[in-house]
Amino acid sequence: MYNYQEVIDKIENSRRFGNLPGVEVTKRMLATLGNPQDGLAFIHVAGTNGKGSTCAFLTNILAKAGLKCGCFTSPHLIHFEERITVDQQMIPKEVVTRLGNELLSIDFGVTPTMFDYCLVMAVLYFKECGCNVAVMETGLGGRLDSTNALGNPMVAVITRIGYDHMAILGNTLTEIASEKAGILKENVPAIFAPQDDEALAVLQKHPGTLVSSEDMEKVAFMKPGLMGEYQLENGAAAMLAAQKFLSRIGFDEERADAAIEAGIHTAIWKGRMEILSREPYLMVDGAHNSNGIHALKTSLMKLYPDEKFHFVMGVMADKDYEKMIEELLSLAIDFVTVTPESSRALQAESLAEKIRSQGIPARSMASVADVLTLPRVGEKTIALGSLYFIGELEALYYGNT
Repeated sequence: MYNYQEVIDKIENSRRFGNLPGVEVTKRMLATLGNPQDGLAFIHVAGTNGKGSTCAFLTNILAKAGLKCGCFTSPHLIHFEERITVDQQMIPKEVVTRLGNELLSIDFGVTPTMFDYCLVMAVLYFKECGCNVAVMETGLGGRLDSTNALGNPMVAVITRIGYDHMAILGNTLTEIASEKAGILKENVPAIFAPQDDEALAVLQKHPGTLVSSEDMEKVAFMKPGLMGEYQLENGAAAMLAAQKFLSRIGFDEERADAAIEAGIHTAIWKGRMEILSREPYLMVDGAHNSNGIHALKTSLMKLYPDEKFHFVMGVMADKDYEKMIEELLSLAIDFVTVTPESSRALQAESLAEKIRSQGIPARSMASVADVLTLPRVGEKTIALGSLYFIGELEALYYGNT
């Protein structure tokens, strides 16, 4: 019998990628457990950017509708339990310990990854709690993702698609979109966030509703709880998905609209344009690819026209960090770089050197903890990049306040 920390260590030290596609591994795990996912109504969310925010909007809407709602997302920022929530409350540590021991004791005949263990744990917990619905975020891609083992969702959502995980998903938007579109099922309503033409051409081979400018205007009028221009399209995707789902389970339009407006307005999602401190000013944002950085830049320019910023950046070595840097140059006073706590991290000095080659001052910092000493009164500091870095920083900040 493992204690809580031993369970977490065992799960987190599982292979990052398994010996079979995740969908096959999870199918075998679920079958061994008697298919606990059967009868679970869920909304499936895939995409490159905006998945977590869309899940946050959806979960809050469904809670405002009075439904017992589970939510599965990844990665976590600070606590493992953030990945699995019911009624917006994290799974208790004692439940993680109990279910973790149960799963780790079973020979599934395959090699589960951390993600597989987390997903199956979520399904078991949602069933125990009697959830009316669950919001399930893909981990990587869609077609072969572990979450695609759950069967047909009530609604599928695809957020904005961009270049990320190209070694696995493909080097073109057509290839990447084809993988994401793998969650789309016959006779299942689908919602598509605004897309580049190349990605949209793939998605529109399937019946679905594309978020419109009018939808985003409606969300803007609701004053969404999440900052950033890009949250209008995420909120709109959540709004349309909630409308489809609530209609399918018999909600009248007036009741559904009230839940949607309240859910959009009060949604919270940590680590996305989150202001940790206003004076001195420190914002954190988990923009970890070029699309995310572009969305952040657009929002900063609208929020703070004609201002420039001190950027603190930590990224993974397999990301398109050169494009990320290019996006930020026009808004930068200077950069400080850090090395996130991950074997995949780009070393801080390597990142700083790349930035200096573009003519912008940059220096590396040995400790993420020292980032909290950087903000200056009267100036704005933006910490961005890998969610591993943002999670480290938030843990330190909340531990120090």
